[in-house]
Amino acid sequence: MPREAIMETARRVYRRYGFSPIDTPALEHLEILTGKGSEETDRQLYHFIDHGKRPVGMRFDLTVPLARFVAQHISKLGTPFKRYHIAPVWRGENTQAGRYREFVQCDFDTIGTESVVADIETALVIHELLLEIGIDQFQLRINNRQVLSGLLEKLGLAEKSVPVLRSLDKLDKIGRDAVLAEMQQASDIPAESAEQVLKLADVSGDTDAILSQVDALVQGSAKGEEGVHRLRQICEALQASGVPAERYRLDVSIARGLDYYTGVIFETTLGKLPSIGSICSGGRYDNLAGLYTKQHLPGIGASLGLDRLLAAMETLGMIAPVRTPAPVLVVYFDADRLHDYLQLAKVVRAAGIGAELYPEAKKVGVQLKYADQRGFQVALVAGSNELDAGTCQVKNLADKSSSEIPWRDNPQQLIEAIKQIVL
Repeated sequence: MPREAIMETARRVYRRYGFSPIDTPALEHLEILTGKGSEETDRQLYHFIDHGKRPVGMRFDLTVPLARFVAQHISKLGTPFKRYHIAPVWRGENTQAGRYREFVQCDFDTIGTESVVADIETALVIHELLLEIGIDQFQLRINNRQVLSGLLEKLGLAEKSVPVLRSLDKLDKIGRDAVLAEMQQASDIPAESAEQVLKLADVSGDTDAILSQVDALVQGSAKGEEGVHRLRQICEALQASGVPAERYRLDVSIARGLDYYTGVIFETTLGKLPSIGSICSGGRYDNLAGLYTKQHLPGIGASLGLDRLLAAMETLGMIAPVRTPAPVLVVYFDADRLHDYLQLAKVVRAAGIGAELYPEAKKVGVQLKYADQRGFQVALVAGSNELDAGTCQVKNLADKSSSEIPWRDNPQQLIEAIKQIVL
């Protein structure tokens, strides 16, 4: 099924880069969750009083529980610690296509290093993951919160960075004028300062041109200059790694809505469907674990939004209407030969190919109609004569072609015939 296939692809890619699976509780003490994301996530948080009279909440993402987990167990885990986690999270959102109150995130994170290598690897994992899912028209947008913070420092707005960046993050959704008005109102800053911040949105050109313009904007801020330097390192590494230039770009207007980001940030949009928003996002959060431990535990990671991606793929016609995980249907033709059909299905399953035996000896046409409705790719049809001869008809349900193949004396020939259709 598409959902399971994407999750398995994510596991395979994450493991390839050395990330290990862990799980964290769906429920956390409320104080663990509140004040970590944004005012919006705090409003969307599902929380209640448990039987022990303690305020608890349901996780709104997988990163905050990870920070708490790592702080508690880092002495045993060691650093750098690389983990992935595929699990549901909950937010009280207004539901729409790709946005639900319960949804699955496919996270991967590296904890315990500030090295730019971890930043680069995060970008490479996102790129490889989407390609293996089967998406080739996407763009990884990259920025660094240090650039934004450095600019705010120069403008004397460092203490108002949280509301300013929250407003800036809405640029794609509400437009420049609305962001300008909100920034002045929510952050209580003059119009000219808000205009200076929004100059970032006007930066354009190729990678070198953007870095040059941004470098001039943050000149004199050590934090901002470090952010530009990191961005340059990441882009040079992506180029050296063979990532095509059209699949990534610097976008110094993105801020990410969660307050815990401190460094590089990523958003990934689909070329054919930009309106769906980011399908894989993340960034560096060097201070989050510090809320639970005195040990400095910088982190970076990203999350694939499974449900949003599935909604996009469905809109783009990338998901076939399949309602069965088994590609092969064994047609139950002769009621007196049940054991033969069971043996036939066993041969297929033993080769690692899913096979479903129709439960009743109905007309072949009825069973083939069922096969079409469920999305089977192959039907194995055998009457008494074929079963006596140890053969069956291998029917390709897409083009309606068929061939008679021996299966009892030469099961491998049957498996090869099926694989030519389904693999």
